[in-house]
Amino acid sequence: MPLSEYEQRVLEQMERQLTTDDPKLVSTLRGGRSTLGRWLLTGIGALAGLTLLVVGTAASLPIVGIAGFVLMFVFVVLALTPPRRRGPAGTVQPDGSVRRPAQQPRSKGFVERLEERWERRRDEGRG
Repeated sequence: MPLSEYEQRVLEQMERQLTTDDPKLVSTLRGGRSTLGRWLLTGIGALAGLTLLVVGTAASLPIVGIAGFVLMFVFVVLALTPPRRRGPAGTVQPDGSVRRPAQQPRSKGFVERLEERWERRRDEGRG
C-alpha cells in the first residue's frame, strides 16, 4: 500500500530533521563499505611493501628496495586518507522518478573572507 502525499511529506521532514540532528547516526544506518576491509587491504599492501624493501636491501637490489618503499608509502597514504563519501543520489518519487537534492552553496574560503573583511574596513575608514 503506497503512502499518501501527507505521509510522504511527514516522512521526508522526519528524515531531514534526523539528518540535521544526528548525522553520525544517519551515516551509520546508511551503511556502506566496511572500513575493516579497507584496513586489511592497506595493511597487507604496506606489509608487502615493507617486505620488498627489506628483501631489496638485504639482497643489494636497489630497484626492489625502491619499489618496496614506493608500494609501502602508497598503501600507508591510502590507509591514512579518509574514504570518499557520496551523498544521497536523490529521493525516489511515487511515479518511479528520482528527485535530485538541491546543491548547497559553497562556503567561502579563508582568502575570500579576508578580502571581505578588508573591503569592510576600507569602506568604514572612508565613511
